[in-house]
Amino acid sequence: MSEEGFEVHGPHDHALEHPGNSHGSSTNQIAMFTAIVATLGALFGYMGGATQANAGLYKNNAAIKKTEASNQWNYYQAKSGKQNLAELALIVAPAKKDFYDAEIERYKSEKAEIKKKAEAIEAESSDWDHQSDEEMHQHHRWAQATTVLQVSIALAAIALLTRKDWLKRAMYIVSAFGVLVGALAALHI
Repeated sequence: MSEEGFEVHGPHDHALEHPGNSHGSSTNQIAMFTAIVATLGALFGYMGGATQANAGLYKNNAAIKKTEASNQWNYYQAKSGKQNLAELALIVAPAKKDFYDAEIERYKSEKAEIKKKAEAIEAESSDWDHQSDEEMHQHHRWAQATTVLQVSIALAAIALLTRKDWLKRAMYIVSAFGVLVGALAALHI
């Protein structure tokens, strides 16, 4: 035995002394891959949050328009009530026939304009609802893409620990699927 004692080399020391070995380069590839996928995942997560916020804003706009349309329909009903009273007055006081005929025609005309406006506002509300639904669909795509990329990062960690080639291949396949789903989200599909 020497006076200096035993020198034991671990796997880490071996990797540092021999950087060209396959485990070291594989580790570097997986580490780089993980950083890239994590960056994509962060971007997809941001886009998912943005589309969810847009969907909420659009749904809020739809609700505002529905309220405006409801107000118009209430106004329409009020004019209908006044028209009905004028029609009743025509029967009760036939001496003022010309006046009540004019009132009835005025209310009919006003109701037609109010109805047109209410229907236009309802169409706007429907458009906002449609846009909200589209944004939520896109949000779900971004969320799916982010989740799949997170799974590929977990596979990368397991591949690093186990050094199993099949896990490394699975990691690449799963991440490619995540990028594909992200592309679908970007294309609004």
